[in-house]
Amino acid sequence: MGGANYRALLQDDPLFLHSLWVTLRFALVSVPLATAVALILALLLNQRVWGISLFRAVVYLPSILPAVATSIVFVWLLNPETGLVNLALKRIGVVGPDYLHDARWAPWALVFMSLWGVGGAVVIYLAGLKDVPVSLYEAATMDGAGAWQRTRRITLPMLTPVVFFNVTMATIGAFQAFTESYIATPGGGPEDSTLYVAVYLWKRAWKYLDLGYASAMAWMLFALTAGALALLFASQKRWVNSDR
Repeated sequence: MGGANYRALLQDDPLFLHSLWVTLRFALVSVPLATAVALILALLLNQRVWGISLFRAVVYLPSILPAVATSIVFVWLLNPETGLVNLALKRIGVVGPDYLHDARWAPWALVFMSLWGVGGAVVIYLAGLKDVPVSLYEAATMDGAGAWQRTRRITLPMLTPVVFFNVTMATIGAFQAFTESYIATPGGGPEDSTLYVAVYLWKRAWKYLDLGYASAMAWMLFALTAGALALLFASQKRWVNSDR
């Protein structure tokens, strides 16, 4: 029965509760980090310098590459013996770990991989930056405000609606994380350290053919995502500039 599946999820399946924690941890780390990286890149790419269009294209291009291809590339990059990351560390006398097969490193390796796709958010931030009135910067400059003060007092407050949108989309994506874990750390990774709910759901549905249980799991994931978004929307009145 459907109710039995939900009771089993919450009372008799510690692996599901573990996957919830793994997913939540990934969201709590990757969303703020990706937001900060994308915002910093957008501020840098908003400058008027020669060749800026090329730099924008380079930053955006990875976000449109297939997730499977990107995951395979990172599996090669993070290979403990032949990967470029450990080879570079070896040149400075540092022995790199086995990122994808060590429970202490695998979750953070996937967080690092998730930053590869921030280009889409960068483009949206750039569009938001172009919408900030130039007159505000001119008035602040006349009042003696420096670059940091203009960024802190004008750019960031005016950009908060765009930040809210990108954080919302990134939160939804984080709770749906699947491909990177499935490709780079098959089976949920070492000690199930990268067993996201979506990965565990796939295993129960298509490996064990327990479709009813997987369906209940999908509804639980939906409820978790909806709860996170409800908290996010409830907080927007405190930090999103609605007067823009």
